[in-house]
Amino acid sequence: MSRVSVFSSPLLLGFEEIERLLDRAAKTSGDGYPPYNIERLAAENGSGEALRITLAVAGFSEDDMEITLEDNQLVIRGRQDDDDDRAYLHRGIAARQFQRAFVLADGIEVAGAELENGLLAIDLKRHEPERVIQKIDIKANGA
Repeated sequence: MSRVSVFSSPLLLGFEEIERLLDRAAKTSGDGYPPYNIERLAAENGSGEALRITLAVAGFSEDDMEITLEDNQLVIRGRQDDDDDRAYLHRGIAARQFQRAFVLADGIEVAGAELENGLLAIDLKRHEPERVIQKIDIKANGA
């Protein structure tokens, strides 16, 4: 049985990549850890849209985390090692690992990342695309 999608219309040409991106985004939405916010920031000096992803990563240091951009997918990974030198009477805060991925549209760039008070903030910018109008000449057959 074949799968029918919105993008299978003959009037939508070249949108196969968007369909693949949507499928990838649906697959990465598994675990709810770490919790995160996505906010829209005020644009500066007429520049394009600015976004910020904030993840709650209490207990992680900069060395415990890695941020990569892989084929328009922003991937944040964190890994804590168990401290074998400690003898716990109760262990309620587990050393754990995580991976959180966000699919980015074309034209969105990662402006930077900052860790403060257990919150990892990743700033994204989208530059305003230039509006292009192109006239296509029509050639007469046999001319």
